[in-house]
Amino acid sequence: MDKRSEHIQQWIDTYSDILLNSALFLLSDRQDAEDIVQNVFISAFESYHSFQNRSSVKTWLMAILKNKVAEFYRKKYRQTGKISLDQYFDSDGSWKYDDILQDWDDKDGNLLDNRDFNRVMNECMDKLPVKWLIPVKLYYLEEKKADHVCQETGITTTNLWKILQRSRMQLRDCLELNWFNIS
Repeated sequence: MDKRSEHIQQWIDTYSDILLNSALFLLSDRQDAEDIVQNVFISAFESYHSFQNRSSVKTWLMAILKNKVAEFYRKKYRQTGKISLDQYFDSDGSWKYDDILQDWDDKDGNLLDNRDFNRVMNECMDKLPVKWLIPVKLYYLEEKKADHVCQETGITTTNLWKILQRSRMQLRDCLELNWFNIS
């Protein structure tokens, strides 16, 4: 086995779990996350000669992972179809529900620390249309700036703000039905 193959095998043994956990967080789909991690190591193998130890191996692999995830989202975003807003608006274009701004009762005060709430939140996010989910994840989970999200997805800033607004409304509906209204 040559030096490159030995190093790559060591990296796979050392960093696979870390990369997979990061990919799962960013993609929410195990199969896609595993594919992305595999592609990270393929890219690392192919560009091994360009790694010059200016950063740690982990940092370099995480950078490749982030680029692969961004590439995945760009490709997926451009392949999706139309989005329906019928659940929010009537035939005249008016809001169907007036209670859209109803306050939630957060007795615990720390919902993000609640495992069950996070499960429900992830289920609600998975129900978002892909054309909405990708910008939501890039903007809120990866904390990318709006101009970067627009560049990666090929949408305008105005479109991004509308997508984020509509996504928040759909997430709110889903959380109200599946978390806050449960007795």
